[in-house]
Amino acid sequence: MVESVAMALFEFTLDATDPATSARAGTFTTAHGPVTTPVFMPVGTRATVKGVTPSQLHGIDASVVLANTYHLFLRPGSDIIREAGGLHSFMCWDRPILTDSGGFQVFSLADTVKLHDGGVEFRSIVDGAKHFWTPEDNMAVQADLGADIAMVLDVCPPYPADETRVAEAVRRSAEWAARCAVAHSREDQALFGIIQGGVFDHLRLESVEATVEIGFPGYGIGGYSVGEPHELMLESLAPVAAALPADRPRYLMGVGNPTTMLRAIALGVDMFDCVLPTRTARTGTAFSSRGRMNLRNAKYARDFGPLDPSCSCPTCTTCSRAYLRHLVTVKEMLASTLLSVHNLHFLIDLASRARRAVLDGTYGALLDEWMSGPGAVDY
Repeated sequence: MVESVAMALFEFTLDATDPATSARAGTFTTAHGPVTTPVFMPVGTRATVKGVTPSQLHGIDASVVLANTYHLFLRPGSDIIREAGGLHSFMCWDRPILTDSGGFQVFSLADTVKLHDGGVEFRSIVDGAKHFWTPEDNMAVQADLGADIAMVLDVCPPYPADETRVAEAVRRSAEWAARCAVAHSREDQALFGIIQGGVFDHLRLESVEATVEIGFPGYGIGGYSVGEPHELMLESLAPVAAALPADRPRYLMGVGNPTTMLRAIALGVDMFDCVLPTRTARTGTAFSSRGRMNLRNAKYARDFGPLDPSCSCPTCTTCSRAYLRHLVTVKEMLASTLLSVHNLHFLIDLASRARRAVLDGTYGALLDEWMSGPGAVDY
């Protein structure tokens, strides 16, 4: 087994497991502090969580934020971020950061991508300029960014895709992961492998075997939330989570649906991220235990109660539904900020509740309560 450079410097402690499910509570150590799991991680694609300040993220107990290598490579450039002292200094954030490799963004530009075993050629969404990335190039960019957790460059096929195409993505992703592991040089940065395989169980397990053989401090599970039905995703996810090492964190990439997150935790997943909470906030939609709330609805015009009476976030403790509806309808930017703070808090708090339930041995009961409640089918 070829061990990742950072393997010995990052420890994942399994604090508890739930007796009725495969849910876990763990602690992952990073250079900027521990990350307790399960955890939801807000997405800050361009070195900012849209509409939310770092102090607001602190206030809702965000422990990790994401940034995206593709977008930061294009603007402002990884060299500028390196000169600023890395992402932590650049984006005024003193807690852990995870950088996605940008592979998903590159391969979403399918009509401009040229792919071969050496690397991938793509065009910038900013100015149309051609760029070429090898796995080694990608590691160099992520080294400049200096996040606590980096992801390998992988090939993310779309859904639907035929088995031949997905099998090729699995092969190439494993080969690139091995090259990333060799090229990765920052001892203060953990490098996570990524599992691919679409919804083909045997390809997913082949990807697990090949990626685990390389050896990483943690594993992302990619290639989901690309259009496949949730039930199909969960059916495919179950054997993958079970096959991954129990002593390493498992990160389901791009999932922030509350119901799907809770069901994935029951399968043994530890980490989640998604743009969903901030994206829906910008459309005037709030999460709640009773389902999504569309603040554009006229029924809230004279509703002076809190957004969610059971929520302790700054939005719910200070603002009425009527005020929030007013901000939404007149298109004030404050509406997006207040609703983003609430939606992010909702998912961060839900993950924290899941952790407490695992520690108490009651996660099965928490999941049953959620699934029988009014909000489960609305997500």
